[in-house]
Amino acid sequence: MVSQYKGAENQKMVDFSSSQSVFLIFIISILLAVISYYSAGPLMNIIGAGPEIYQESVDYFKVSSLGFVFLFLFFIFQSLMRGIGNVMLLVYIVLFTVFLNLILDPLFIYGYGAIPGYGVAGAAIASVITQGLSAAIGLFILFRGKSGIKISLAAMRIDPGNLKRTMNLGLPASIEQSTRALGMAMMVILVTSFGSDVVAAYGIGARILSFVIIPALGFAIATTSLVGQNIGARKIKRAEKVANLSNKIAFYGLTGIGIILFIFAEPLTAFFIPNDPDVIRDGALFIKIMAPSFGLLGVQQVTNGTFNGAGFTKASMLISILNLWIVRFPLAYILSNNTSLGYEGIWWSFPISNLIAAVAAFTYFKMGYWKKRVFKYRS
Repeated sequence: MVSQYKGAENQKMVDFSSSQSVFLIFIISILLAVISYYSAGPLMNIIGAGPEIYQESVDYFKVSSLGFVFLFLFFIFQSLMRGIGNVMLLVYIVLFTVFLNLILDPLFIYGYGAIPGYGVAGAAIASVITQGLSAAIGLFILFRGKSGIKISLAAMRIDPGNLKRTMNLGLPASIEQSTRALGMAMMVILVTSFGSDVVAAYGIGARILSFVIIPALGFAIATTSLVGQNIGARKIKRAEKVANLSNKIAFYGLTGIGIILFIFAEPLTAFFIPNDPDVIRDGALFIKIMAPSFGLLGVQQVTNGTFNGAGFTKASMLISILNLWIVRFPLAYILSNNTSLGYEGIWWSFPISNLIAAVAAFTYFKMGYWKKRVFKYRS
């Protein structure tokens, strides 16, 4: 919403929508913090925390829950800054808090001088402090209004029209992220049925994938902002050019990274677990099977970013559901349990699902329906 209002040069609505978003996130974060705090015990039981780590897990999660308000406020600050294209400011703040966390983590875990050690909960305390500092910096910048957005307490009220638009855009995106996280959790459950060596190999492959997904998400976020601003300015053809260019960069760039990872799959795997030849073999095979499809993963993410920038978040949600729930998980289960591939069938589900999701996303993008999703502005 903010990127489109920015493109339309409607600063009044940029500020109003930002104020509304901060207010909404503040209310939601308080609700989730309270629920999470009092649900810490049952949640740890659900995920199978053993008696030796149960209390530490509960303590950690309770402290973390108290920081949800700060964490979510910084999330919305990040989103607003990205919406207007001010991304370097975020880099500086994140770098500052990361380095601060390096100091506070050991301080609160082990203690020093008058500060007692809190063990595992100390890591959560350190995180809450840095999250609180990040949120305070973000709110100061937004209220000050010198960085492209100025929020105000007067605009922080229930506005039915704005709330409806926010829910229409935000709810599908929330479902997309939730189904993505749940889908990956189900993949882990499937992998664990094949023993510890396969779990270790999958863990290494998942780490490599997490590194690759970072530039893919970066291109997607940039595309969302640029497409949104161009659509807001009614420059639809330019928005399409941005999307096409981003797709090319993501496809060729991540394909190149995939080729490098394919070549060096075994040394990479050995770096994580140097003295286990079975895990090295299985992990390297997973990387080699998955790596050639990284360019397709980039296309899917960038195309989803295009749809989000156009306000067509339902399309992103459906593509993610197609990738994880309709293709990847069922295919992984069938190939690993009903064919001679065994656990290697799980590996093959990744490139196949990436291919199908990328083709579906790019085909839908070329159909051009997203260009008709013109945002409705208000004065």
